[in-house]
Amino acid sequence: MPLLGAHESVAGGLHLAFDRLRQVGGEALQIFTRNQRQWHPQGLTAEEIELFQKAQQESLSLPVGRSLPIPVTSHASYLINLASGKQELIEKSISAFAGEINRCAKLGIPFVVIHPGSHGGDGVETGLVRFAKALDLSLRESEPGVTVLLETTAGQGTSLGSRFEELADILAKSQHPERLGVCVDTCHIFAAGYDIRTLPGYHQTMEEFDRLVGIETIKFFHLNDSKQPLASRVDRHEHIGQGAIGLTGFASLLNDPRFADHPMIIETEKGDDLQEDRDNLAVLRGLITSHKGDGA
Repeated sequence: MPLLGAHESVAGGLHLAFDRLRQVGGEALQIFTRNQRQWHPQGLTAEEIELFQKAQQESLSLPVGRSLPIPVTSHASYLINLASGKQELIEKSISAFAGEINRCAKLGIPFVVIHPGSHGGDGVETGLVRFAKALDLSLRESEPGVTVLLETTAGQGTSLGSRFEELADILAKSQHPERLGVCVDTCHIFAAGYDIRTLPGYHQTMEEFDRLVGIETIKFFHLNDSKQPLASRVDRHEHIGQGAIGLTGFASLLNDPRFADHPMIIETEKGDDLQEDRDNLAVLRGLITSHKGDGA
């Protein structure tokens, strides 16, 4: 079955995200390794690294029936824009993203998610060229062993990555495609105009993705319903089944055998008691039909 989890807070220490995930019964985790609104975060301490890696190894005890630690990804800072036309911002973004990759390498996090950035009015093709070049520079300045996941976007403003063709273009332009993959966000692709509300619509969307990008590039999913309607180009997450996508769209994805072992995390709003995470994960698990009756 898909590995369902959530983005969890690292307040009080990076390792505490695993405790929060355990509280909600999660099987996959996304975190910010540092404050996503800061350009110059503090470096990792030896104690932080040790505590995080210990917590990740102990995540074997989560009730998922697996013999490996749960999959983890980080999400890069929202300040980073590798497609910017402003030289100072590009330089800061390259340095910040290389730093994020290096933190992941030290912690043992295999994936980092990043938005393809914004062209700022200079045009999609110009933005894609700039992003691919800056991404390659970030990869060259960072440690190997971490896969960068290009996140699908809603297409708000001048942001890149809302069309599958744009993701394919970045992969084609990069000199390091072997270090790249894709993270599909359900809210974002729906807001971008891909109608996944029905099973035929879901299949058509995935067929188009496979034809243009390659289904094998998908390594992670963000499962979020949408507050806004189809093709709104507005990124507003809603709780599962309470938005414009609806339950059928999520059931189609959750029961797609191609993604039976993929990590899928929610990024919906929650209170301090994390009850919303429990509720959303319960709804998602209730949609899985392929393994019912065999003890799963």
